[in-house]
Amino acid sequence: MNKTELVAAISAKTGVTKKDADAILSATIDTIMDTVAAGEKVVLIGFGSFEVRKRSARTGRNPSTGEPLEIPAAQVPAFSAGKAFKEEVNK
Repeated sequence: MNKTELVAAISAKTGVTKKDADAILSATIDTIMDTVAAGEKVVLIGFGSFEVRKRSARTGRNPSTGEPLEIPAAQVPAFSAGKAFKEEVNK
């Protein structure tokens, strides 16, 4: 399912127009991204949580040459599924 299909599904379930559903979905995604980028955690009970995880620096290998290279430390977004979401997937 892509964003257009998701917007159509939200519109059908809620009765709002596709334009309004798209605006709501875009605002939700932007808010989650802004909050996580600020280092805060977003928790949606039953669905899951979004957070920043720190990845430490490590040594990797260039797949072409096999030479070692340093991969710098980074902060990456992470999602952990909630209990209700996991149960729904495992039905």
